[in-house]
Amino acid sequence: MIVTSAVRHAAAGTAALLFVLPAPAATASPAPPLSPAAGSSVDEPTPPAPRFVDPARLDRRGTQVQRLPGAPSVPDVSALSWVVADASSGEVLAARNAHRKLPPASTLKALFALTALPHNEPSDQHTVADSELTGIGAGSSLVGIKEGYTYKVSDLWNGVFLSSGNDAVHVLAAMNGGWESMSRQMQAKARSLGARDTHVVSPDGYDAPGQVSSAYDLAVFGRAGLQDPVFTRYCSTRYADFPAGSWSYGIANTNRLLTGADGVARYPGLLGIKNGYTTNAGNTLISAARRGDRTLVVSVMNPQGGGGLAVYEEARSLLDWGFEAAGRVQAVGSLLPGRPKAAAEAGGRATAAARAAGRADETVSVAAGGAPRAGAEAVAAAHEGFAREDTPSGPSGPSAGIPLALVGSACAAALALWAWRRRAAHHQV
Repeated sequence: MIVTSAVRHAAAGTAALLFVLPAPAATASPAPPLSPAAGSSVDEPTPPAPRFVDPARLDRRGTQVQRLPGAPSVPDVSALSWVVADASSGEVLAARNAHRKLPPASTLKALFALTALPHNEPSDQHTVADSELTGIGAGSSLVGIKEGYTYKVSDLWNGVFLSSGNDAVHVLAAMNGGWESMSRQMQAKARSLGARDTHVVSPDGYDAPGQVSSAYDLAVFGRAGLQDPVFTRYCSTRYADFPAGSWSYGIANTNRLLTGADGVARYPGLLGIKNGYTTNAGNTLISAARRGDRTLVVSVMNPQGGGGLAVYEEARSLLDWGFEAAGRVQAVGSLLPGRPKAAAEAGGRATAAARAAGRADETVSVAAGGAPRAGAEAVAAAHEGFAREDTPSGPSGPSAGIPLALVGSACAAALALWAWRRRAAHHQV
């Protein structure tokens, strides 16, 4: 009875409100639509169809690819993990074990460069102190920096990219807060780029307990580096002179795809980026190449066969496949910072909380209280789900039918009154 009385009052209030509203003014018949000007089109361009990317796709084990008719097969490579992505859009064309955490070796120097490059001008000069060369791991690759010598910052970066010099990394890290500070800065930079698999312990990539990255994160670092012309210039340099006091000596990039050394054919259009090797990591590589108006980035981690040069040949085959398959595969993920996985997880948490409470409106409050905006789709889906699930178990029978009938009658009466007043207004014109 309380519900019925409330509904009656609501219906009466609606009718009274319509009655006191001013009658609509008489209006002339609407003019016919204007004809389009000659040569113009009345049709708006059709927006591109949204492409759904499974947010959990790259978390799955094994090879992930969505081939369209006519797309080439993904090459069979032995690497434990790899990623092929479009460097412009960030779309991942194919991947294998993309988020598997593995030691990165010197490919981590790409993240080091992204972090430290902006801090110094290439022409700045620095005199090396003995303390800056302490703590370099045994067996590290070196460019040959000497204490007491003065180097331009550009020389130090050539030592990092071409010779993979851990001594150059130590000096540059000392110039930018020190070893521990640089580790923290790199960790923060990785997170800002959406790279969540990377844990930095040694900024030069030297094997250290707990230091890991992933093929996904390495591809993220490579793509980010290509957006910086200075980074791109360093990573694509094949040869340079390195100063040694009153004279200099030549250094060559250790990326064989770039130089064509040791029987590895150069890859056309290669832009670098960084290779690496340690006992624990095996061979690792971030490569990028441009062909026409398309640039691809490929990361390869720890091939299991083919010897020490297999990483280059496997990267070559993945680049070839990527250029051939572009436009004939659907993306299986994205390298962009706000990758779908995080949004889906946040939306899923909001939906789960709402379902636990048993009320659809709580989904909105949970999302607004902490879930990222990107989870809105999941929240909307939760609302739809509650609408479908609540209907069968909602009120039914006479107790529900009476209030609905009263509301319908009141609305019909109000509309009839409004229509009558509108006709009266027209007759007064």
